Amino acid sequence: MLYGQASQTDIIENYPGFPEGIQGVELGKFFEQQALNFGAKVEYDQVLSLNLQSRPFQIQTYSSSYTADSVILAMGAEPKKLLVPGEAEFTGRGVSYCGTCDGFFTRNKEIHVIGGGDTALEEALFLTRFARSVTVIHRRDALRAGAILENRARSNPKIHFLWNTIVDEIRGDEKVHSLLVRDVITGQKREIPSEAVFIFIGNKPNTDLIDGQVNLDEHGYVKIDDKMTTNIPGVFAAGEIADPHYRQVITSAGMGAAAAISATRYLENLECQ
Repeated sequence: MLYGQASQTDIIENYPGFPEGIQGVELGKFFEQQALNFGAKVEYDQVLSLNLQSRPFQIQTYSSSYTADSVILAMGAEPKKLLVPGEAEFTGRGVSYCGTCDGFFTRNKEIHVIGGGDTALEEALFLTRFARSVTVIHRRDALRAGAILENRARSNPKIHFLWNTIVDEIRGDEKVHSLLVRDVITGQKREIPSEAVFIFIGNKPNTDLIDGQVNLDEHGYVKIDDKMTTNIPGVFAAGEIADPHYRQVITSAGMGAAAAISATRYLENLECQ
């Protein structure tokens, strides 16, 4: 998608320099314009294949083909979806995959968090800074999160739990107003009011193009060193394709800057050889 996951966020409140917040698409346009001002060339196209096994590297797109002596992988990652009715329709209008991005808009609201791992509880705890109440919906009767996080969540008076439950549908009009949930043991369904729902059931890095070429970790993220270098000389990675921890615009931008500097130095060394 154009400008990445950030473009799906209505207002980004935590990027430096924009104290009133900024729309994700608008921030992406600013990034693009600044790059163009420095001489970058932007091609709107879809990469179909990427061959990193030969040099120069081969890049095949929908409308053309390219060769490159250095490549920065920045395909990002995608939050795993529930794939239920209403999820896509209300994304950005009550459905979110980022508490730190959209938490401010839950002030004094009754909201729900879906998931049972560390990220779900970390985000639930963060959201208690804004929301009136946070209910964690989990398909099992025990959490997958670490004990410390679980203890913090259980001891927080704003956090409640709905066990053995899944969401079958997200309902609303202009924005989310309720969830259709189902008890996985009894099969009983009921509609519960909700002013926002945050989904944290995992992320999937977009590594299909480089599968079998670049080393990945056990969760499918690109392995890099402190200079954003992959196992292939001249190939670097930045952003959420290599970041399972922070997943913020500012950290992705910083990784991108580091990767660009590393790529420049790599190319300079090639010229000296």
